[in-house]
Amino acid sequence: MEAVILSAGYGSRMGNIPKSLLKICGKEILYRTMKLLSECGVNKFYIVVNNIYRKDFEDFLKKHNFNAHLIINNNPERGNGYSLHIVKNHVKDRFILVMSDHIYTKEFIEDAIKGEGLIVDKYPKYVDIDEATKVKVKDGRVEKIGKELENFDAIDTGFFILDSGIFKITEELEKEKEIIEMREVVERAKLRVTFVNGKPWTDVDIPEDIKKAKRMLIETAVKGDKDGFISRYINRKISTKISYFLVDHFSPNTLTIWIFLFGILSALTVLYNPILGAILYQISSILDGVDGEIARARLETSKFGGYLDSILDRYVDGAFLSILAYKTLSSNLWFFIAMVALIGCIMISYTSERFRGAYGKDMYESIEILKKIPGKRDERIFFIMIMVILNLIKPMYLILAIYTNLRVAIMIYLSKKLV
Repeated sequence: MEAVILSAGYGSRMGNIPKSLLKICGKEILYRTMKLLSECGVNKFYIVVNNIYRKDFEDFLKKHNFNAHLIINNNPERGNGYSLHIVKNHVKDRFILVMSDHIYTKEFIEDAIKGEGLIVDKYPKYVDIDEATKVKVKDGRVEKIGKELENFDAIDTGFFILDSGIFKITEELEKEKEIIEMREVVERAKLRVTFVNGKPWTDVDIPEDIKKAKRMLIETAVKGDKDGFISRYINRKISTKISYFLVDHFSPNTLTIWIFLFGILSALTVLYNPILGAILYQISSILDGVDGEIARARLETSKFGGYLDSILDRYVDGAFLSILAYKTLSSNLWFFIAMVALIGCIMISYTSERFRGAYGKDMYESIEILKKIPGKRDERIFFIMIMVILNLIKPMYLILAIYTNLRVAIMIYLSKKLV
């Protein structure tokens, strides 16, 4: 499938920088669009640019491995509709059209490419409705479109699924007018409308919109239903704020190493102050979400990153529980119970990872009831912190020894029964 990206503006409100080449969360807006569309089946791009910024876009394409061609619009003042018109001899059949200053999530694009015509959103979360382009729909088609509409049904997302028939409309308008706006093309064509409601997207029109877009990318980088109770209601509320400030400055793998070292520091602190060590351990659990959030926001997720993070988490858990036992326990019996607890904690994670290796899919997605059973890493670490603060270390190890291994048994049982 082919895609057309309109990026012929001068970027005057962004300090004369093409909006599509602005970096948000470490990546250009244009890169985000092309990367996500490529993952959804687009194999050829046509980018309409003005001649002033031609070199900037050529440098961008040299840096990234996309099958893309620049189309020069020598008259960008004639409007976005005219930019679409000059592509008429390049695209064939069905194609995607997007505005270059819009940021879409993969969740949005996966639904949008199944649609037809203009993609609209009834419930946009990250868009200023007053400034947005409104759409009035009648019989499944665009009746009216414009920013000043008072009676409207949805918001224009700047995402279209079109065919070559649209160029009959642009040809008509090109003969009639000097300036052709996309809204005029859409309204005259009476495009079909596809609703993609509530899926994250936004546009970047003025400098203040960059913060809004950045916030959207961080908030949508959260894993969601794979998190435990503590992550959902405590850890993520803090980690996303940290990620917001770090995302433009650090790679996810660099943060993974620093977070690992912080976790080891929490374990070593137990030798001097178990309560402080436990608090630091909980802070490391909060920080443990940051590298993943940043990887997803920067479009830098990798199998190695997840693999490394999982291994280092086991080292931190093992170090903390072992050093805490060394510091606080004296009898062989309690050392044994502590080791059983440690094995159980590690085996919960190992069991889910081995499930992925054996079945090629995520355990919590395949066996959804596991999402409701407490015992994920964030929940265990929070429990450990509370018990250490209350000086209930022996009961903590006993509960962990019983519960974690029981949970492993349940995971094995459900794997055999339900998969």
